Amino acid sequence: MEARHLRYALALAEHGHFGRAARALGIAQPPLSKQIADLERETGARLFDRTRQGVFPTPAGEAFLARARRALDEMAAATVDAGRAARGETGRLRLGFVASALLDPLPDVLGRFGRERPGVRLELHEMASRRSTAALVAGELDVTVTLGPPRGAGAERLVSVPVGHDHLIAVVGSAHPYAGQASIGVDQLRRQQLIVAAGEDEPAVVIGLRTLLGEDVAALDGATVARDVHTIMGLAACGIGVGLGPSRMRSVPRPGVRFCEVTPRTALPDLVLSFADRDRSPALGAFLDTVRRNCPDVGAALDLRLGPAC
Repeated sequence: MEARHLRYALALAEHGHFGRAARALGIAQPPLSKQIADLERETGARLFDRTRQGVFPTPAGEAFLARARRALDEMAAATVDAGRAARGETGRLRLGFVASALLDPLPDVLGRFGRERPGVRLELHEMASRRSTAALVAGELDVTVTLGPPRGAGAERLVSVPVGHDHLIAVVGSAHPYAGQASIGVDQLRRQQLIVAAGEDEPAVVIGLRTLLGEDVAALDGATVARDVHTIMGLAACGIGVGLGPSRMRSVPRPGVRFCEVTPRTALPDLVLSFADRDRSPALGAFLDTVRRNCPDVGAALDLRLGPAC
C-alpha cells in the first residue's frame, strides 16, 4: 500500500464517482478502478459500494478513510518537520559556558538566536572550562565558551576561535578614594584590600595578578575571595576594597561603583568558542551563523577554519 492509494480512495469518497475522481486526480478511469480494486483485495474488505446513484464508502471504507486522512496529514507534517530540522529551525543545542561570558558576548547572541530560532531547544549549563571541554569531547555538549583555549584529552579535535579579548580592570565603591581616578597603578593596588574571584577558571587570572604585582604579593595572598564578578562588584560597592576582574564588567550597570583601568595594562585569557570538528548538525550550524552575524571578527575566524557560510 502506497500513499497514492490513500489519495485515490479519498478522492473517490469526495467525488462519489470514478470518472470525476479520475479527472480530479489527473489519471484515466480504468487505472483508478483497478487501484481501488487492488486496495480492497489488500485490505480484505469492500471499501466502496458501487450504485447507480454513485460510489459511497462502506462502514469498512469509512474506517479506512479516517485513518488514511490522518496518515496523509502525518506524511505532510513529516516533510515539513524534516525541512525545518535540516534548516536548523528545530532540534536541540547544548551550550556550556563560563559565567563571565554572560557579560559579553552571550546575551546578544543568545537573544538573537532565541528570536530567530524559537523551535530550537536551548540547554544551557554554566560550567568551569575544564569540565565543559571534557563534556564537549565526550559528546555531552554541542558548543562551549571557555576561559582560554580548551585543554586536555581530545582538545586537538575541536574547532576553537576567540570570541572575546579582555584585560584587567578595577572596581571600587563610589565613596572610595580611587573612585575619581581614571586608572590605578600597581603601587596603589599593593596598599589595598583586594577582591578577586575564585573557582576553577580563575588560576589564569591569579597568575596574571601575580605577574602584575611582582614579588610583593601580600595583598593578593590576603585578598577577599568572591564567587564571580557580580559578587566582586557587590563587595566593592560595600566599601570592602578594590575589586579586580575582566573589563567586560563594565557592561553590567550597577549603582554605587566606579571602574578604573589598571596600569600597566594586563591581558586576561580570551573567551573561546569551541565545538567538535566532526559536528555538522543543523542546529549548531544555525548557532554559528548567528555568531557570525553578531560578532564579525568571530565570523571571519570561523570562515578561515570552516569555509564561508552558505
